[in-house]
Amino acid sequence: MTNTRRSLLPLLLTGLLATGVAAPSAATARPGGAHPGTARPAASRPAADDIRARIAAVPGMRVVKENPAPAGYRSFALVYRQPVDHRHPGKGSFEQRLSLLHRSTARPMVLYTNGYDLTYQDSAFRAEPTGIVDGNQISVEQRYFGTSRPRPTDWSKLDIWQAASDHHRLIQALKTVYRGAWISTGGSKGGMATVYHRRFYPHDVAGSVAYSAPDNTDDRDDTAEDRFLQRVGSPACRSALTAVQRAMLGARRAEMAGRLARWAAGQGYTFRTIGSADRALELTVLELPMFFWMQKEEADDCGAIPRPSATGDALYTWFAGVANLPAFSDRGLSSATASYYQLGTQLGFVSLAAPQLAGMLRYPGLQEMRTYVPRSIPLRFQPDAMPDIDRWVRQHGSELLFVYGELDPARAEPFRTGKGSRDAHIYLAPHTGHLARIEKLAPRDRARATAVLRRWAAVDTPTA
Repeated sequence: MTNTRRSLLPLLLTGLLATGVAAPSAATARPGGAHPGTARPAASRPAADDIRARIAAVPGMRVVKENPAPAGYRSFALVYRQPVDHRHPGKGSFEQRLSLLHRSTARPMVLYTNGYDLTYQDSAFRAEPTGIVDGNQISVEQRYFGTSRPRPTDWSKLDIWQAASDHHRLIQALKTVYRGAWISTGGSKGGMATVYHRRFYPHDVAGSVAYSAPDNTDDRDDTAEDRFLQRVGSPACRSALTAVQRAMLGARRAEMAGRLARWAAGQGYTFRTIGSADRALELTVLELPMFFWMQKEEADDCGAIPRPSATGDALYTWFAGVANLPAFSDRGLSSATASYYQLGTQLGFVSLAAPQLAGMLRYPGLQEMRTYVPRSIPLRFQPDAMPDIDRWVRQHGSELLFVYGELDPARAEPFRTGKGSRDAHIYLAPHTGHLARIEKLAPRDRARATAVLRRWAAVDTPTA
């Protein structure tokens, strides 16, 4: 096993994990039953105290445009000027992209981050806590993701403290408008960012909800993930996955690598960074169990896994449906460089042991982050960053709510509370993968978690 081993599966995080964890249900995405493209009539907006004008008056804030929004809301695309280095704010700045869903300045405000960019969101998106407290929401694009990247790019200024300071500075600015209770939330990498922000600025918000957030304390040891994958689901399901892995890296390898190469060529994708279609195949097949269980909703719903003797079309189609193949291409890697950089410098990454594939692996070290990050960008791992976060949660963390999915490999190393934790709660959603939410908890846990969140937000009565 290598000395730099832990991952949030960045390739999947750029797709499923970035968007699915806090994806709104129909009820929360379309409050009042309105279609998301239904804008409020201009005549109904108050002219004397217009929220657009108030937001635009916040120093450093710029309103890019107003978007269509559900009934009862207004939606704005914003950018907020942040320093590249919060320790030296006079040495350059960049515009951080935001999305505001405004309900009322009298309602709570939810700060949401998916840990990545905002390209997938629309004007109707509400994270689950926003729906529960019937609040406003400010969605934040993480620094160095999407368009929120300084030019030129000094990668040394991408770390968890700088990103937490972005959130802190934004909250302080918007509290001049939204004076009610603030809640922070995010899923997967966004859930981790939510905890990191609280560690450095514990009093910015009244409470935080972190979904499916792994807790790395020793990047040299991935045995927790290995053990989880050896126990999750049924023996029959695990055996079926192993059989597919062995077929794809054994007798069917040349066939599958050829199909992957032809698919990539047809889509205009290349694998120069990873090295070849064969290397991309090995990497995706190695991580196939992680991809598979993160997406599961039922532990024994494994009938769709093909047999090793399946036709090439059936085997490849199933494989492509589980793995996020575009994310392994040069185009996908380029758009997520910031994620891989964070994994290789502070967050850590997984290198699965995969004894079931002994003798079939051709590329030692393939799972390390240097596979994804251009060599022109330095990677120096900081082993103290994550243990510091873990100690804070156990010794000082307060008003924290963690939600995990029973089938999710991310809970192999979960956050845990300690003797110093106060008003901190951990819940497990049964029969759920990485898309865990409060609404998926067992009824008693769901009621308790909802009550905690509403108490933090100072919301007395349930919404319809």
